[in-house]
Amino acid sequence: MNGGSLQGRLVNQTAIVRFGPEADRANRRGEAVSQVQIFDVADTDERRRIACADAVAAGPQWHALWTHSHCEQMVRDQLTAKGFEMFLPTIDVWSRRAGVRRRISAPMFSGYLFLRHAMDKPSYIEVRKTRGLVNILGESWDRLAVVPVGEIAAIQTTVQSRLPILPHAYLREGQRVRIVRGPLANVEGILVRQKPRSGWVVLSIQLLRQSVAVEVDCTWITAL
Repeated sequence: MNGGSLQGRLVNQTAIVRFGPEADRANRRGEAVSQVQIFDVADTDERRRIACADAVAAGPQWHALWTHSHCEQMVRDQLTAKGFEMFLPTIDVWSRRAGVRRRISAPMFSGYLFLRHAMDKPSYIEVRKTRGLVNILGESWDRLAVVPVGEIAAIQTTVQSRLPILPHAYLREGQRVRIVRGPLANVEGILVRQKPRSGWVVLSIQLLRQSVAVEVDCTWITAL
């Protein structure tokens, strides 16, 4: 192939040069010495199209949204108005204003809330437009971090139970248990025993490295 014909082909193609171990392995297998691989630009567009289709086919997944300080509610309201399924868990905390101490509702995981959606690129762009949003956790629109549905379900059940929930230091390891009775039945977490008959079950969002805890009767739990 002469230089002119190669130049003509590269108008709509991308050349990727391989060096180092990958190239050496190719040579040992007896492949061509040339380290230039040619990919059509159209192939890249096709891969993007496939990524969008894969995201939709995978179905809705939970993603974590990172917001500016005190913007969690604003972000939730904007995206809810656009039809997105949002989850902003809250927790009661003590606050003092003008010398008066009172309990207020605050985001359970400060600076974060959750969105459930089959995220394709148009949806990603629409979400990123949201005022008060810093980012959607993940590497790129087609490589977003996913929060396991079990972790979200445990937090949702706990919020719906109306039981007192307290912030807790992040726990990743410990005695894992399942609650088998009461309003938190089937919720799993890590047991931190405080009294002979009661203890705290710690629930975590591993992606955020944050935890909360709820007090339970130890006769209502079983070890995993």
